[in-house]
Amino acid sequence: MKWLKKLYIDQFLLILICVVIIASIFPCKGLYKTIFEQLTNIAIALLFFMHGAKLPRSAILSGLGNWRLHCIIFASTFILFPLLGLTMQVLTPNILSEPLYLGFLYLCALPATVQSAIAFTSVAKGNVAAAICSASASSILGIFLSPILVGLLMHTQGATTDTTDAILSIMVKLMLPFILGHLSRPLTAGWIAKHIKLVNKTDRSSILLVVYVAFSDAVVNGIWHQVNFWSLLVILLCSVLLLAVVLLCTTYGARLLGFNKEDEITIVFCGSKKSLANGIPMANVLFPASAIGLMVLPLMIFHQLQLMVCAVLAAHYAKRES
Repeated sequence: MKWLKKLYIDQFLLILICVVIIASIFPCKGLYKTIFEQLTNIAIALLFFMHGAKLPRSAILSGLGNWRLHCIIFASTFILFPLLGLTMQVLTPNILSEPLYLGFLYLCALPATVQSAIAFTSVAKGNVAAAICSASASSILGIFLSPILVGLLMHTQGATTDTTDAILSIMVKLMLPFILGHLSRPLTAGWIAKHIKLVNKTDRSSILLVVYVAFSDAVVNGIWHQVNFWSLLVILLCSVLLLAVVLLCTTYGARLLGFNKEDEITIVFCGSKKSLANGIPMANVLFPASAIGLMVLPLMIFHQLQLMVCAVLAAHYAKRES
C-alpha cells in the first residue's frame, strides 16, 4: 500500500485497530476467555523467547564503548519521560481523565523500541552500532526498571501496585523466556536468520492476541463508556506535546553536550521511542485484565505518532547529510 507509506502510517497499527473493533463486537467470554488467556501466556513467552534469540551478543558489545551516549539515551527513556509524565497531572481531571493519565504514566515508564529506533538511525545516517547497543540494552533494562518505575509513578497518584510481585512475574513470564531464547542462539540463530519474516509475523501475531484479549475484557467492563472521540483527541494532543518536548530535549541536549551529528541522530531516535512490542505484553503481566485496554490506549496512539514524526525527521537528517 504505497499511500500508507507516503503518509507514514504503520500497517500493523491498522491491523491493531481492526483487532480492537473485532474485540468490541465479539469479545471473548466464559470458556473462550480462559482458552484465549492461556494462549496469550504462551504467545507472550514465545514473543520474548524470539526477542532473545534474535539478539546477537556481538551487536551489543560493538557499541558499548560510547558510554556518554548511552547514559543520555537511558536518562531520556527512564528519567525524562517519567518526569514529563508526572507533569501531565496538571491536565487531570479537567482535560485528561484519571485512567488515561495512568496510561500515560505507564507509557512513560516503558523501554525504547529496538527495530524502529535502529531503522530510523540507519536511514538518517547516524551511529548504527551505538543504536543497536543502546536500544537492545534499553529493552533488557526495561524488564527490570519499568515495573519499578510503574510502581513509583502509580504510588505518587495513590494507585497501588505490588512492585515486588510485578518484578517476579516479569522475571518468570518475560525475562526467563528472553534468557532461554538468547542462550538458544547457537541452535536457533541460523533458522531465525533464514525465516526472519516468519519470526516477525509470530512476534506481531502474539501482540495482536494480547490486544484482543485485553480489549475483550475492557469492552466487557465498559471501556467505550469511558472513551469517546474527545478522549481520543486529547490522547493524540497529549502525545504530540510529549513527543515534541522529548525530541527538543534530546536534539538540543546532544548539541549542548558536544556530540557529533551521528551520535545526535542516535540519541534523538533511541531516546524518544517507547516500545509497543514490550509495553502490551508487560501490561498483561502488571495490570488487571479489566484495566489493560485503557492502559495501552495512549501507548498505541503514541506509537503511531512516533513512527510518523521520526520517519519525517530521518528523511530530513538523511537529506541534510547527503
